[in-house]
Amino acid sequence: MTALPTFVKRAAAGLAAGVTVLVSAPAMAAGGAAGASGVTATTVADLDAADPLARFHTQPLTWKSCVLGPQDDTGKELEQAGARCADVTVPLDYSDPAGRTITVAISRIRATDSAHRIGPLLLNGGGPGGQTLGDPPWVRQAMKDVRARYDVIGVDPRFVGRSTPLDCRWPTGSSLRSAGVDRAGFDRMTAFARDLADRCRRHAGDVLPYATTRNTARDMDVVRAALGAPRISYLGYSYGSYLGQVYATMFPGRTDRMVLDGVVDAGRYSPRLLRGAEGVNRRALEHWASWAAARHTTYGLGRSRAAVLRTVDGIAATAARRPLKVGDYRLDEHIVPFVVFNGLSQDYDEPFAHFAESVRDMGRAAEGHQVTTPSPAFAETLEFLLSGADSAYGSAQTAILCGDVSAPRDPETYWRDVQRARTQDPLFGPATNNISPCAFWDPPRERPTRVTGDLPALLVNATGDPRTTYESAVALRGKWQSSRLVTLRGADQHAVYGVFGNACTDTAVNSYLATGRLPARDLTCDRG
Repeated sequence: MTALPTFVKRAAAGLAAGVTVLVSAPAMAAGGAAGASGVTATTVADLDAADPLARFHTQPLTWKSCVLGPQDDTGKELEQAGARCADVTVPLDYSDPAGRTITVAISRIRATDSAHRIGPLLLNGGGPGGQTLGDPPWVRQAMKDVRARYDVIGVDPRFVGRSTPLDCRWPTGSSLRSAGVDRAGFDRMTAFARDLADRCRRHAGDVLPYATTRNTARDMDVVRAALGAPRISYLGYSYGSYLGQVYATMFPGRTDRMVLDGVVDAGRYSPRLLRGAEGVNRRALEHWASWAAARHTTYGLGRSRAAVLRTVDGIAATAARRPLKVGDYRLDEHIVPFVVFNGLSQDYDEPFAHFAESVRDMGRAAEGHQVTTPSPAFAETLEFLLSGADSAYGSAQTAILCGDVSAPRDPETYWRDVQRARTQDPLFGPATNNISPCAFWDPPRERPTRVTGDLPALLVNATGDPRTTYESAVALRGKWQSSRLVTLRGADQHAVYGVFGNACTDTAVNSYLATGRLPARDLTCDRG
C-alpha cells in the first residue's frame, strides 16, 4: 500500500494494520537459580518443581536469517537492517505448562554500543492481531542516537504472523461493518457476525480459548527470560498500550522504560472499544474534507468542505439503494461507511491522498461509471475487507477481543445502540455500535486484568486521535500519577512516535529512552 510501518498499514486496512547462535538464558523467574554459565548446582528437576515454566524461561534461542523466501520483503528489510530471527516456545495453556506448546516468532537488531547497552526494547504495533516482527528497522530509525543502546525486539504475538497461526477461514480480513440504514440491514449483519463466530468454532476451536491478552503478556515474560533479561523496556501502540498495561500489572518489577502511544483506557477495554468515537471521527472527516477541497482539481470531490462532505453522504446514500461496483467488488451500505471510517486514522498528506482516491473511485461508481481498476491503496483495502486473503488477521484480532472481555449477547442491545447513535451521526454511529462475532462467542476463560497501581510510563496521544481517543490517555494519566503525558495538539493522528514526524514528540520519547527519566511535567507539542 505504502511504505508505512506494519501497524499503520493494518490500521489503514483493518480499523483504524509480524544466526545460529545459542543464547544461554539464566533463569529469571522466582525460584530459579543460575550462575554465569547457566544452571549449575540446581538440577533441572529442582527448577521444574520451583518454577513450572523453567524449561521455557531457560530455553536456548536459535537465531537465523529472517528471510523465508525470494518474495519475503519483510525478511529482506530485516536482513538489511542486521536483524536475526528466532522462535520462542511457549505453552498453549499456561495452566498446563507440560501440555501442548506453540511458538512465538521474534526478531532482534542488537545494540551496537555494548558499553552503554540498556537492554531489550520489545515492540507491539497494535491490532490486536498486528504483526510486529518486521518493525525494528523503522523503530530504530525513529530512535536516532539512542538506538545503539538497545536490542530492538519485534514480536509477532501468539497466533499472529509467523507465530503459530489461528485462522477461522473467513471470507474477510475484518469483522467490522456498518449496521446499515434499517432493521433488515442490521439483521443481515447479525447473521454475518454469527457465521464468523461459527467458522472460528469449527476451524480454530481448539486454540480459541487461549487467544487472550493475558496469555500474550505471559508469552512476553517468557521472551524476556529467554533473552536473559531481568527487565524489558517496551514500546506499544494502540492495542499495544493495553497489552503493556496488562504486562506491567501481571509482572510487576519486570519493566524498565515503557512508552504507550495511542492509549487505550484499560477501564474501557472491551470488544466495543469504538463506541463513543463518532464525534472525533466526524471532526477528522471534516478536516480531511477541507484538505480535499483545497485539491479539487486533483480529486474532483468538491471545492469546499461542505461540498466534499455532501459527496461522501451522496456515495453512502447511493450504496444504501444499490451496491457500488468497484473492480471485482460490490460495496453496499455495510461496506461504504466503514471504508470512510477506515480512511481516517492518519493525518498527513500520503494517507489523505489514498483516502481521496478511494472516495473518488466510489463517487464515480455511484454516478454509474465503470471503475474497473481502483487505486492501488483502495484495491488493497477492498481485498482486505471483501476476500479471505487476510482471514488470519481478522480471526486473531476478533479472537483476542472476544476472548478478553464478554460482550452483550442479545442482538436487541446492539440494535438499540445503533438507533440511538444514528441520531447523533448517521454515517459513523451504525458502524461504531454494530454487532460483532463476540455476541456469539464462548465466555472468556479468565476475567480481564484489573489495571491498578501506578507506573512511571510515558504516554503519547494526539488530541484528535480517531481510534484511541485523547480522553483515554487522560484517564490513564489520572490513574498513573507517576506517568507523564505527551500531547500532540491539533492532529487527528492515531500513533505518533516515529510515524507522524513531529520533532517535539519524538524528542521527548527518545530523551526518556536514553535517560530513563520522565519529563518533570506533562508536555504539549503542536503539530507544526
